[in-house]
Amino acid sequence: MHLDQKVSLKAFNTFGMEVEARYFVEAKTHSEVLTLLNYRHMIHMPILFLGGGSNVLFTRNFGGIVIRISSKGIAIREQDETHVLVTAEAGENWDEFVQYCVNNRWCGLENLSLIPGTVGAAPIQNIGAYGVEVKDTIDSVQVVEIDSGKQRRYTNEECGFGYRDSIFKQELKGRVIVLNVTFKLLKINSQASLSTPPPSHSSANPHLFKLDYGDIRPELDRMGIQVPTISDIREAVCNIRRRKLPDPAEIGNAGSFFKNPVIGSDLLVSLQQSFAGLPCYPLPSTPGTAKIPAAWLIEQCGWKGYRSGDAGVHPDQPLVLVNYGTATGLQVLGLANQITDSVYQKFGIRLETEVNVIQ
Repeated sequence: MHLDQKVSLKAFNTFGMEVEARYFVEAKTHSEVLTLLNYRHMIHMPILFLGGGSNVLFTRNFGGIVIRISSKGIAIREQDETHVLVTAEAGENWDEFVQYCVNNRWCGLENLSLIPGTVGAAPIQNIGAYGVEVKDTIDSVQVVEIDSGKQRRYTNEECGFGYRDSIFKQELKGRVIVLNVTFKLLKINSQASLSTPPPSHSSANPHLFKLDYGDIRPELDRMGIQVPTISDIREAVCNIRRRKLPDPAEIGNAGSFFKNPVIGSDLLVSLQQSFAGLPCYPLPSTPGTAKIPAAWLIEQCGWKGYRSGDAGVHPDQPLVLVNYGTATGLQVLGLANQITDSVYQKFGIRLETEVNVIQ
């Protein structure tokens, strides 16, 4: 390991914020992570553990040590005729891991294609897209406690998964580092159709094929595919995301900046009476509640395509705040706060951010 001083973090955050870390080091193995944890007791400055930098907004230079988790490796733990348990190290690129699974015809992650970030960040945020959340496929998460250096594996049930939430964002925030994640995926043959699950697939199996969420079926129709394979699903999702979401390599962004709010039935009825066409999605898991698309709320407040200097709202996807070049983190955060206030004033709904803001 090599400890560098005054390192630019522009290449390590997808917003492309030009900030620097006082110290910067990469940890490429579990033992290097443990060594750094021992070292932290000898210093008196803040420490930030960074993965792919796809879910973070820096508003200033970081006056401590940034530790980038860069561990690599994918290994099969167990498998039988229908399922495989595969473990990926925290530093693995998420989309490359999804591609790896699709290439092996392991089903469950294809709807989560092209999401930026690393494997280690996936359970923390409980990333989701097109009707799938990563919790649906996670078997367990191995972590190390920052203070003690002890390792522990959390089962799916112990992870406390919720909508864009987990125990790692709540009770264990700042207390543990994700080392690797084990996924339970369904094995299919190359001719298997995702619209007709194989006989081994039962209602008790957590891996459900999702083709009816968003634009997946229309995209498959556009591709001329009636009986899709797992590779077709991944390609369709990638096509949709590339059209709707900006590439961080071209325009700085961290994907969806806000969560889709979940509201109770009383507020929902009131809003439906006041706003015709209000989209909502009842949550069967939580009777009496419904999810409202934050993008719709933001667009109704006139923010879609808004730009102030180099900080703006993407013209095609209001959920995405962007850095067109030289915006600062404070400018993007100020815009986010303006949006939050206007949505609250109009709808009585307080938006929550998905992005981790470093202030």
